[in-house]
Amino acid sequence: MNSQNTYTRGVLLCLLATVSWGAMFPLMDSTLQHIDPFTFTVMRYTIAGAMFLVFLRMREGRAGLRLKGERIGLAWLFGTAGFAGFQFLVFFGQDLIGARGALNASIMMATMPMMGFLVNWVLKKVVPPKFSLVFIAMSFVGTILVVSDGDIGSLIADPKTAGADALLLFAALCWVVYTSGASYFPTWSPIKYTAITTVLGLASAAVITAIILAAGGVPVPTAGAVGSILPQLAYMSVIAGFVGVLGWNFGNRYLGPLNGVLFMDVVPITAFVISALTGVVPAGMQIVGASLTAAALVFNNLYLRRVAAKAAAAAPAPTPTPVVASGSGSGTASGSASGTSSASAPAPVGSGSRS
Repeated sequence: MNSQNTYTRGVLLCLLATVSWGAMFPLMDSTLQHIDPFTFTVMRYTIAGAMFLVFLRMREGRAGLRLKGERIGLAWLFGTAGFAGFQFLVFFGQDLIGARGALNASIMMATMPMMGFLVNWVLKKVVPPKFSLVFIAMSFVGTILVVSDGDIGSLIADPKTAGADALLLFAALCWVVYTSGASYFPTWSPIKYTAITTVLGLASAAVITAIILAAGGVPVPTAGAVGSILPQLAYMSVIAGFVGVLGWNFGNRYLGPLNGVLFMDVVPITAFVISALTGVVPAGMQIVGASLTAAALVFNNLYLRRVAAKAAAAAPAPTPTPVVASGSGSGTASGSASGTSSASAPAPVGSGSRS
């Protein structure tokens, strides 16, 4: 496959993933009217998890399912952060906010790459480039404008809404932590990390949901309620949960995380468009805030490219290595120099985000 075809395929796959993720937030508005987010998450990832395991078995055989000697506890921890922490909190927060919950939740997705820098800073002591800190602040200012409709004082005046927005922000952090967990399993393919952590995280989600249902925190869904959300369940499990994740993983492999992360801007754009078509029109300051967050992501990407270019230019030239050739009769010698050097900009942890 030539470079142009690879790039085109990467763009299409990343678009497929982010459009599918953007659509799931408005779709959840109708879903949450019939079923709680906890039970729905368990149902969704029971289906998606089974599909991931089958796909892993097809791609890597029995070896892909073998976990002997692996750090299962750590994989469970990251899976719980992603599939109990993120999935529960993002849709629970969206449900608490109400009509504009889809808009608030979707814009949080675009903050994940910036949050990835902060997670790297805390967990791995990797200090973000100085201007990236400016763009991180810019991204969060945009987020605050979205969740407050430009009235920052409302976050204090209405603690219930502020609390729900805080849940969304913490949910995004959970997903960034989950994504960063892949670096702790360098021998696992993206498919294996996704499949194994999905199953382990699903176990935690099932136990937590059972406790909530037993305690009466949410009502047990009726058969009619489950039947009414089957189309949404199919979309969230197969399209957003399975196809979207694989599209994102392979798209980033073709484009590289520095290019792929830009497509996170498509998530809130898709959610805003679909919400507007269904009658929930974003306020002017929400559009300004979303644009500010998107601009921060783009500017940071351009800045990281500049850092990478400077690092490549400053890299020392490779030392020529003489090659001695010998043959019958008188010996001859020839010298040749070869070598390559490369540098890449630091990529945000969230760039490999899976949803």
